[in-house]
Amino acid sequence: MADIISFRKAKKSLSRKAHDQEAIENRIRFGRTKAQKENDRRSEEKRAALLDGIKRDDPKSE
Repeated sequence: MADIISFRKAKKSLSRKAHDQEAIENRIRFGRTKAQKENDRRSEEKRAALLDGIKRDDPKSE
């Protein structure tokens, strides 16, 4: 014999599972730790400083 289920509870359960799965996928896709963000910011600043340091001035443009 089949178990009696409440369709409302079953629908909510499926909705929660779908929402949880979407949250997991978004964490993988978009989530970055604070340390990763800080590391990226520092490396970008370092790259910009390096490029500014090796930039040549064009005497014709003055």
